Amino acid sequence: MESLTVELGSRSYPILIGDGLIRDIGEHVAPLLKRPRTMIVTDTHVADHYLIPLGTALAMADISFSSFVLDPGESTKSWAGLARLTEWLIGEGVERGDHVIALGGGVIGDLVGFACSIVKRGCNFIQVPTTLLAQVDSSVGGKTAINVPAGKNLIGAFHQPALVVIDPTTLETLPRRELGAGYAEVVKYGLIDDATFFGWCEANGAALLAGDSEARHKAIAQGVAAKARIVAADERETQDIRALLNLGHSFGHALEAETGYSDRLLHGEAVAAGMVLAHQFSAAKGLCTPEDAVRVRDHLASVDLPHSLASAGVNTGGAELADHMAHDKKVRGGKLPLILTRGIGRSFVTDEYGLDAVAAFLDGQRAA
Repeated sequence: MESLTVELGSRSYPILIGDGLIRDIGEHVAPLLKRPRTMIVTDTHVADHYLIPLGTALAMADISFSSFVLDPGESTKSWAGLARLTEWLIGEGVERGDHVIALGGGVIGDLVGFACSIVKRGCNFIQVPTTLLAQVDSSVGGKTAINVPAGKNLIGAFHQPALVVIDPTTLETLPRRELGAGYAEVVKYGLIDDATFFGWCEANGAALLAGDSEARHKAIAQGVAAKARIVAADERETQDIRALLNLGHSFGHALEAETGYSDRLLHGEAVAAGMVLAHQFSAAKGLCTPEDAVRVRDHLASVDLPHSLASAGVNTGGAELADHMAHDKKVRGGKLPLILTRGIGRSFVTDEYGLDAVAAFLDGQRAA
């Protein structure tokens, strides 16, 4: 087992990584509990594989539990989903000192975290991420939210988990498409500030997606360490440090909005296309070389991830996509900070370019 810590003073918490950790989770959860009881929230897909093993592990540690199983998919991360979950937690008699377990991918983690931030003005939760995307990104850092018609993750709060337990063997039951969506977030860490790691992705990405356990452990550990470092430096994104984690997301969220936050385009797939667009926009503005933009596009294409508007299934005008971006929660003073790049591993934040310039660029990409 590997252990890392997100250093946030009194709110610091450990991240445990290891094969089979779900079978042993009781021993890691028990010390956190003020009473030997917890609540598990998951979705139907994950419940079929891991609810019984997780419940058995808790029972072996003399921890009782109840469970709530939601529908899978982004549509659950909504006002209606939040209402159902908070009412269930209150009905179960959740206390501030309790720890609710979020067992699943990013949707479950985001929804449970937000619910726990507001029920009884805040209770605790534990992340047990079962997708690659959640393991390397969304389970760490305390960003919790739901989607609304105006945009993705616009209603939420910063609420850090008490513990993150990552069992890479859960990826064995993950559909290839979901695995690929998570891999986009792995690549992101190389593109932000680690060109060497991007080179590792080029050499090992296909093996990771094919089931190579060593490659998966490396990617998870690398991603978690990078995320923990960035969150510790800028927890609430008040500086430009944590904003770098949004590389590809402003473009990507617009693509998700255009496809209705549906299975037409998974979040990680949108981020993949968004990262290519960010590099192509940077190249168009003379910030990075066209060769770097091509290199990013070619790698994501090589692992069957969306790498253009067309491959993301979007044929919408630039103005419409830019309008989606105008509702981004990162807008400040009427301007949307973009994460652009001066080359692979050299991302930066700027508000120099208005949405008119973005719209014109996207029109050009649509015609390409």
